[in-house]
Amino acid sequence: MAFLNMFERSQKENDQGGKIPQQEMNNPREAYYKQPFIHDDKYYRIKHTIHNRLVEEINLQALENMDASEIRPEISRIVEMYLQEEKALLNSEERGILVDEILDELKGFGPLEPFLKDPTVSDILCNTYKNIYVERFGLLEKTHARFMDDKHLMNIIDRIVSRVGRRIDESTPMVDARLPDGSRVNAIIPPLAVDGPSVSIRRFAVDPLKLPDLIRYGALTEKVGDFLAGCVKAKLNVMISGGTGAGKTTLLNVLSGFIPNKERIVTIEDAAELQLQQDHVVRLETRPASIEGTGAVAQRELVINSLRMRPDRIIVGEVRGPEAFDMLQAMNTGHDGSLTTIHSNSARDSLTRLESMILMTGVRLPEKAMRFMISSALDVIIQASRFPDGSRKITAISEVVGMEGDMITLQDIFVFEKTGIDQDGKVMGRFRPTGIRPKFAERLELAGIELPEDLFSAEQYH
Repeated sequence: MAFLNMFERSQKENDQGGKIPQQEMNNPREAYYKQPFIHDDKYYRIKHTIHNRLVEEINLQALENMDASEIRPEISRIVEMYLQEEKALLNSEERGILVDEILDELKGFGPLEPFLKDPTVSDILCNTYKNIYVERFGLLEKTHARFMDDKHLMNIIDRIVSRVGRRIDESTPMVDARLPDGSRVNAIIPPLAVDGPSVSIRRFAVDPLKLPDLIRYGALTEKVGDFLAGCVKAKLNVMISGGTGAGKTTLLNVLSGFIPNKERIVTIEDAAELQLQQDHVVRLETRPASIEGTGAVAQRELVINSLRMRPDRIIVGEVRGPEAFDMLQAMNTGHDGSLTTIHSNSARDSLTRLESMILMTGVRLPEKAMRFMISSALDVIIQASRFPDGSRKITAISEVVGMEGDMITLQDIFVFEKTGIDQDGKVMGRFRPTGIRPKFAERLELAGIELPEDLFSAEQYH
């Protein structure tokens, strides 16, 4: 056919051969998000057929090296030709979307591609091929996008995992991978996924949020932000606690920005998510076992290895296992100013979780010894929460005071006081100090951190 070698034509030939309107080539697909088209099965059959014809008749290797703007005019021409052959009735807007979707199938990740390009989307969740949900501004919504069938979804999963040298099949039906933009992907397929393949994608902002952004979004106040920045600069050991999607990693990223540029930082993560802006950063990432079940490198091994790398600060993306023991040991042996996160519903619960993680090492420490290790290692616990309206806020900042008998003593320094919900469903409340001056306030002052005199005063809120 005439389009067998069309991707090898020069740009000059393309320009002479029926160029489509510039506005159509640069279509930002705003209508795709704002006016959902509920495509029927016939539409998906048309798209599937055109895609198959292209795969059979074009040079896929040449396609990999070409930009989408070069390919789009030819795809448009083929779509028009096929629609005329089949006498399919699609309006101009639907034809433009069809061209975009076919391009996504050839160059990207199919129906997921528009959401990967949408900066407002933070999570993409595929519950089998029929249902795709996204999270925008903390709230989940069902989209009109879908895959053709399970095979179509499996092809996209294979494309994702093969690019990072992994595979997924019946023998290894679960996989964690990372997209080129740093987004974290988890896929699980039958027989473990009963209804069909499922994909979860956690996306990360191209431009990391800064402290002023969190203040503007109401996650904390300016005074609280300055206080936390001072804690990091004064090399206090900080742990951020919260549930799934509470913004722990975002907050960790923001706080890490206050580490002086002259200090050497080693980060340890299961999947590299942190986006530190300092120059002197070494990023370490765990490695899963190979197909033969060998070669796995766990977080604990990386924490132990990091101690030999002369770090000024150690940042553990999230503690969830025996690496907690070595991290606490590091905090207790000269690595002040370390940061980490933990899944927990409250500061008190996070301490209990740390105890259970220490037991995972097989080291039989007495309870009092474990608690003493935790209390002497940690200085501050920040509790982050996500509210029903999708907003994320710091709900408590607590000081780890020390031991009282056999128990670790905590005291809240700042808390978020919820006062109600407005007519739009938004959570209302205020941040307030509890009136307790933390014991580490002197450390902040000795580090040159100036604190307002009324920072810890609760009288202004009465």
